Amino acid sequence: MNWLDICALEEINALGSRIVAGPKGDIAIFRTSDDEVFALDDRCPHKGGPLSQGLIYGKRVACPLHNWQIDLESGEALAPDVGCAHHHPARVENGRVMLALRDAG
Repeated sequence: MNWLDICALEEINALGSRIVAGPKGDIAIFRTSDDEVFALDDRCPHKGGPLSQGLIYGKRVACPLHNWQIDLESGEALAPDVGCAHHHPARVENGRVMLALRDAG
């Protein structure tokens, strides 16, 4: 897997996100209050809302359009909603946010 160096962790606010242009559209990188990072395509599986603008709590993000709850680890919508935002591997290494791109399924 090829890892891309995106930015310093401190460049993403806690409970915030950063958008990165990917080969198939924008990717949102989320930072939790515990300094974990997760990356999802920046499109809610419901109506394509910008997940990067949603509220982050725990390991979930709420879509700003219709409040769908999306699990940051898997991209899966939480019941009763059904759908999935494509997930990309992300990690913090030596204080840097690293991202590996995967094609959308």
